[in-house]
Amino acid sequence: MTKHTKDVQNRYDGFLKTPSLWKKDVVFNMTQFETSSKFDKIDLDIDDKLRVGKYIERLVSFELSQNPAIKILSENLQIQENKITLGEIDCLLLKEEKPIHLEVIYKFYVYDASEGASEIDRFIGPNRKDALIEKLKKLNEKQLPLLYSKSCEPYLENLGLKASEIDQQVYFKAHLFIPLGEKIILKTLNQDCISGFYIKKEQLAQFSECKFYIPKKIDWIIAPHTQVDWLNHLDFTTISNTILERQFSPIFWLKQPNGILNKCFLVWW
Repeated sequence: MTKHTKDVQNRYDGFLKTPSLWKKDVVFNMTQFETSSKFDKIDLDIDDKLRVGKYIERLVSFELSQNPAIKILSENLQIQENKITLGEIDCLLLKEEKPIHLEVIYKFYVYDASEGASEIDRFIGPNRKDALIEKLKKLNEKQLPLLYSKSCEPYLENLGLKASEIDQQVYFKAHLFIPLGEKIILKTLNQDCISGFYIKKEQLAQFSECKFYIPKKIDWIIAPHTQVDWLNHLDFTTISNTILERQFSPIFWLKQPNGILNKCFLVWW
């Protein structure tokens, strides 16, 4: 197995093991897509230079193609009107002959109790540039309604579909990170999505005896493992400082002296 092939497999493993952000339709009445992945080996060459979102779409496409009950009708369908792109339909498929419009989302959020009043309000992007609530509103108010627009009708007709007969679902997977030392019981979102904790720069000192690894962004999906080039505390601090100065919050893997591995965020704010 080549390194590239192994990397793709590790990312696919990480994707499959990432839980859906909620169960059934408890958030904004958006139903989570459910599929059983019996095939955990991937045979697909994916360009490492793809953006994470596009990379995830390739993984989803492969996963769906392995399920005999699913037939993909269209992917990344650009809806245009007068040569202006109004939006994109991620995937149209048949699942047990039932047509489904599927939107695919894969995100990383951190919990900030100072944001808003609700559980959902308090999960924001690690760089504070986006938030879960914003993504949910965009899905609910823009991406999903696109299916019912006049502009979408001819695209559906070409596939022999009618919007009124299509079920809409989301495949929303996520990793959630909570502040170091806190315990948070989620009431709406899926508790299993809590992947680790986050710290601020001044908290780094308490991990002076640990080892660190900073994966590239495409590998944020991967579960931590030991076969990497670990950094000591001093080297990690030096490298991470240059990242934090750009107001970017990196994910890092933490290897504790007892061998326990953690996935964490180091936030700049």
